[in-house]
Amino acid sequence: MSQPPPPTRGRPRSAAVDTAVIETVLKLLEDGESVGGLSIERIAREAGVGKAAVYRRWTGKEALMIDVLRALDEDQPELLGESVRADLVALLETMRRRGLAKRHSALLRTVLNQMKAQPRLWEEYHDTVVRGRRDALRRVLLRGVGTGEVRGGLDLDLVVDLFTGPMLLRSVLHERADLPEGLPEQIVDAVLAGVRPRP
Repeated sequence: MSQPPPPTRGRPRSAAVDTAVIETVLKLLEDGESVGGLSIERIAREAGVGKAAVYRRWTGKEALMIDVLRALDEDQPELLGESVRADLVALLETMRRRGLAKRHSALLRTVLNQMKAQPRLWEEYHDTVVRGRRDALRRVLLRGVGTGEVRGGLDLDLVVDLFTGPMLLRSVLHERADLPEGLPEQIVDAVLAGVRPRP
């Protein structure tokens, strides 16, 4: 789980308070409360902490909700850097597992759906979480250009879309489509065949 920046003054942060606040938000959402209906005051009261303790950790509800989503999400894998193919497969395998988790976690689906009705929160989610995932793929591709595993002169943002598109299509637009083991390898091999240096 990603943690908010540490405070610059005051008492040291307590991990127990962080956990209590995030678990309280999850419990309220699980009980049917909407994201829009939550307030910092209520969250603090239900968590048994002071409102100031929440604001020392998060600048507001948007920042808190991003960490709530990260708590439900899977961390990016550690990339070994041994080959572009292996790192791309690892990143897409995380996407595959995330897609399966969304299907099986009613709470995660609920939170994501409610966030779409909160434009600022949805934008913040994309600016932090989604952009971070895309940047990780782009860094691997840039490394591949340097090592000769990926052809130079390509629009790398488009290439990122080519890698992620099939997985997103299956997990988001066609929720009944299969996400079988081995799918990341199939996608990576198909796309790499088109972006490798030409002989």
